[in-house]
Amino acid sequence: MPPPSPTPAPARFPPLSSFDPSASERRTAASDLDGTLLASSSAFPYYFLVALEAGSYLRALALLLLAPLILLLYTAVSEPAAIALLVFATFAGLRVDDVEAVARGVLPRHYAAGVRADSWEVFRGCGAGRRVVVTASPAVMVGPFVREFLGAEVAGTELRTFAGGRRFTGVIESVLVGERKREVVERMFAGGDLPDVGLGDRESDHDFMAICKEAYMVPTNKRAPRATPDALLSRVIFHDGRLVRRPDPKHALFALAYLPVGFALALLRVLISHHVPRSLVRHAYRLTGIRLTVRGTPPPPPSRGTPGSLLVCNHRTAVDPIFVSIALGRQVTCVTYSVSRLSMATSPVPMVALMGDRKVDKARITALLESGRDVVVCPEGTTCREPCLLRFSALFAELTDRVVPVAVEAVQSTYYGSTARGWRSMDPCFFYMNPRPGYRVTFLPALRAEETCGGGARSVVEVASHVQAVIAKELGYKCTGFTMKDKYMKLAGSVADECDPNGKKLA
Repeated sequence: MPPPSPTPAPARFPPLSSFDPSASERRTAASDLDGTLLASSSAFPYYFLVALEAGSYLRALALLLLAPLILLLYTAVSEPAAIALLVFATFAGLRVDDVEAVARGVLPRHYAAGVRADSWEVFRGCGAGRRVVVTASPAVMVGPFVREFLGAEVAGTELRTFAGGRRFTGVIESVLVGERKREVVERMFAGGDLPDVGLGDRESDHDFMAICKEAYMVPTNKRAPRATPDALLSRVIFHDGRLVRRPDPKHALFALAYLPVGFALALLRVLISHHVPRSLVRHAYRLTGIRLTVRGTPPPPPSRGTPGSLLVCNHRTAVDPIFVSIALGRQVTCVTYSVSRLSMATSPVPMVALMGDRKVDKARITALLESGRDVVVCPEGTTCREPCLLRFSALFAELTDRVVPVAVEAVQSTYYGSTARGWRSMDPCFFYMNPRPGYRVTFLPALRAEETCGGGARSVVEVASHVQAVIAKELGYKCTGFTMKDKYMKLAGSVADECDPNGKKLA
């Protein structure tokens, strides 16, 4: 007879599902990050984003080619060896300021989208006194997300620097796994009780979990329900980076391999914008994969001797005015505060740069309208990627009573056509590089006389707020009081917090 099968050894720690929140009060908690608070156990996408956004496409490609070797090291040699190679390939030579900007402006959106609902509920509920995230990922990479969105202290792998602390060497003293995690937790809780609850998902977490009063294993489940944006301590409003999707290896490979094809396609689409008759552009776009949906009733063209309409729209990408013009079926003029010379030279829509002087800008726009031109203005002043509208500048309300609100939505699947710190002159190109980009343009009813400053004696702020609310309602977006200044201060690391009516902090 064959020998009896060995009885499986009991798990060292109970599963998370056995946690009883009513059993006792727990004031402190310590948790791993990847695979525990985050549904995915792989940190590779976040390293890839750092390599791409703080480094270059070549560095990101090199990291992607190294991925099989890193995986082999992880499974066949050791976790620390794999992480050490991953860190070196990602960080060696990068500027500290660039990495911090990526950690602040790019990574939080991707981290927040991957938070597990079950483990976050336990971690947040147990950590009313103190929460600590202990992770093998570099602290510089995960710190902004952990502190702002999870309300926790972070203990992560520390990286060495050179050149007076301005660049990373890519070398680390020791990776924060196994006993090193336990030592860090003991040090952080020195002089007090050790954590009431510990959460982990793999064997290298057992050491720190063993010193917690209670500890639970989070089962591997990449499809585990995610925490809703409202469940986290902050909501993402501003973020940067070119990639729309979280760059798992297959998405990362596509984003890099598709670049030459996308660039050629973008050039074709730009040529169509310039050289195809305006009445046919929409149909030519469709042949190249661009989808344009037009809703509402466009305002009629101004008759001879009458002023043009002021088309007031929200701002999603640098090509908003181009698609408004195509949807309208006639030429418009765009006024903008911030645009590169390259964009002005290559735009099929006439662009007029404003000076930032209210009196001068008002006179310039008024002259355009009185000349019989339809003028497009984006009073948000900068793009916003999330379903939110920034505060509308009230300047447009002083110019004319012929105001037409226009709601625009951009469809981007691979690359964002806007950036705060990259090559902004390439923003239109990146939008056109998407395999199947799209726009939805909705022309809303023109303001009635009683809704304007002239006919209704409304204040400019009232008119601006009304137009913002009308567009937000059409799109299903949230109105905020943030401005362009707030966006760039946030992505630079300094902005006052704003809360929604329910007390949710917006970031």
